[in-house]
Amino acid sequence: MNRSRGGLSRRLAPTAAAGVILALALTSCTAPDDGTSGADRSSEYGFNETGLPIVDETLTLAIAGEKASLAPDYNDMALVQQWEEDTNIAIEWNMLAPEVYLDKRNLLLASNDLPDAFLNSRFTDDELVRYGTDGTLIPLEGLIERHAPNLQAIFEERPELKAAVTASDGHIYSLPSAEELGLAAVPFFWSINKSWLDALGLDVPTTVDEYHDALVAFKTQDPNGNGKADEIPLSFINNWWCADIGDLFAALGGIADNADHRIVRDGEVIYTGADERYRDAIATLHEWYEEGLIDPESFTQDDKTYLAKGKTETPVLGSYVWWETAEVVGTDRADEYVLLPVLEGVEGQLVGRSNYADFGRNAFAITSANEFPSATMRWVDELYEPVMAAQVSYGPVGETLVENADGVLEQAELPADVNAGELRQKVALGAGAPHVLTREHFETVVLPEPRALERLIDLEEHYLPYAEPENYPSVFFSVEELEEISSIEADIKALVEQKRAEWITSGGIEEEWDAYVSQLESMGLERLVEIWQAGYDRFNGAA
Repeated sequence: MNRSRGGLSRRLAPTAAAGVILALALTSCTAPDDGTSGADRSSEYGFNETGLPIVDETLTLAIAGEKASLAPDYNDMALVQQWEEDTNIAIEWNMLAPEVYLDKRNLLLASNDLPDAFLNSRFTDDELVRYGTDGTLIPLEGLIERHAPNLQAIFEERPELKAAVTASDGHIYSLPSAEELGLAAVPFFWSINKSWLDALGLDVPTTVDEYHDALVAFKTQDPNGNGKADEIPLSFINNWWCADIGDLFAALGGIADNADHRIVRDGEVIYTGADERYRDAIATLHEWYEEGLIDPESFTQDDKTYLAKGKTETPVLGSYVWWETAEVVGTDRADEYVLLPVLEGVEGQLVGRSNYADFGRNAFAITSANEFPSATMRWVDELYEPVMAAQVSYGPVGETLVENADGVLEQAELPADVNAGELRQKVALGAGAPHVLTREHFETVVLPEPRALERLIDLEEHYLPYAEPENYPSVFFSVEELEEISSIEADIKALVEQKRAEWITSGGIEEEWDAYVSQLESMGLERLVEIWQAGYDRFNGAA
């Protein structure tokens, strides 16, 4: 067997392996209820409690989930082929692209035509609790203690991660994914066309007024020199997690917006969509829209359309929001753009902090249809071994990862015309799949991608010094709280986002504001914020 392709037998240094063995020894004598009621058939296939293969006779499991848009059939992935060879567990994959996955998943759930497990499930907290309590998803904590030494060791090292995936009823219905890099703390990276600024004799803007004037110049002074009025001064994707203009709200109104429209200041939860500072920012953004400074497609385009705008034969894109320059404008044009500094605005220099955590809690769930939960848990636990976790996220050792002189994995050198983000989609399961890479792992097991290191440097230099000090944490609410949140938030958010786009493009916010806030209040906004505040206080030990 060619282990250089990243086989499951590749392990860490003896000290890490000893920790895993110790974790197994400490947990092997316990057998709490795991919802399987003794119906586990893993032993029929020659189930092995330790070592590889996991079963002596080939066992086939059905797994459904979401895959990246560019991902191939998982059976064609070198990693997947190696896992099957090492574990003797074959997978019938039903991995679907993002645009169709949720509908297909919901059909499976509604028809009770369940796979054995969901990988990268995209279950919301409400769904995890609902499908866990009704028996669709089985509780996993007993299986973890008996058959997941890698994950159990991580939980002992990071008890906060175990707490984050434990529902209010004490059960774990889904496993985590985590990469402790802090990259999503400030997701909005602003770029501007430095070549155009130079051609027009302008400095890089440092204030919101200077930024406005630069956009006007892009609109009116033909900086690409083709004699056509084809320049797009500013483009973004409205309410997109890393391509929105939430930080422009901070410069124009004094309060940053984010995908949740929820921030925290001095321990107080604030709903941005009902704040007068948010109103003031939108009023100014409408003026910018009327001046032709904002791409009209910003409110309708998807990421494919957006990312193509920076790669046109003649440059047309003046400024945009995205956290990797080359992904938008291409490697050949990346040097023509620079990051915009945090703009001086109505409350000085201020950027928002996202509510995104370094972890997710919906990476892997086992359903009640699964007759082999012990073997399934052993299979998924292999993905939490640190070297395997690196490959889950980045791709195979020997292909996208190589070992450096210090014995630490790093990114293999890519051909000049290969985009790292696109390649990662094609060879790895990705950041939402079951795996955990801690801060220590990023020093001793695998180095972050060069683009991630660059992003961390940019965060430290450009954004974090001006970021809001607090954000809303990843609170796991009680069943009752989740029921209230789900009955209130969706309609409120839909209204806020509809009016946000409408007011920027068509105006009218000043005249309609009071009625709009009254409507939000009648929809239950005060109660929603009250629940969020209680969850925040509880998370921080203040209640």
